[in-house]
Amino acid sequence: MRSPNWVFLILLLLLAGLQYRLWVGDGSLAQVSDLQQQIADQQGENQQLQERNRILEAEVLELKSGMETVEERARHELGMLKEGETLYQLTE
Repeated sequence: MRSPNWVFLILLLLLAGLQYRLWVGDGSLAQVSDLQQQIADQQGENQQLQERNRILEAEVLELKSGMETVEERARHELGMLKEGETLYQLTE
């Protein structure tokens, strides 16, 4: 018949093995915390990208709907002028 010391030792080793997995092994608390931080970072980046996409989508719809925006961009980005206009550039 086994003595209670062996049973206690086996239970203690089992508990140590489970504690090791909880603190260090795969799926440990540290790993879960790291993954939660990565999820939070990714969600923040996703929100920024969604906002940028919303702005770009509004700009595309505006460009498709009217010529005023196209004209404004041509003047600002390409330096284009209408016929009969004169450009005065002031420098400081």
